[in-house]
Amino acid sequence: MPLGIPGGVPGGVPVGVVRLPRGPDGGRGFNPATPRARALLGGVPAEQGARAALRQCFLRGLGAARGRPARFWLWGGVTVDGVFGAAGGGVAVLQVDALRTPLGVQTAALLRGSDVLAFAFPLP
Repeated sequence: MPLGIPGGVPGGVPVGVVRLPRGPDGGRGFNPATPRARALLGGVPAEQGARAALRQCFLRGLGAARGRPARFWLWGGVTVDGVFGAAGGGVAVLQVDALRTPLGVQTAALLRGSDVLAFAFPLP
């Protein structure tokens, strides 16, 4: 029996399993074949396709921005300029080179996506 685990059960004291009651169709849980589920899920594939297309365009735009001069508008009315490097986690973090701020120039910097209101870069 491992030390510190009562009764040798991983995670401590064992608990019972809660089962869902049987539904009118005799099943226990979500059945995608029911008319209600088909009505709810009917639009999902088209919506997922649209989201995938939008995300792909967004990612191509980020790829096109790499190495280009960009302007970033931040909360508090601050505008900074730099060379767009990359984005991590969608736009959770933006990597910028030669970032020109009111306090000076940073060789490389990470901007939190939540601090950036908008950013723009020139198109070729």
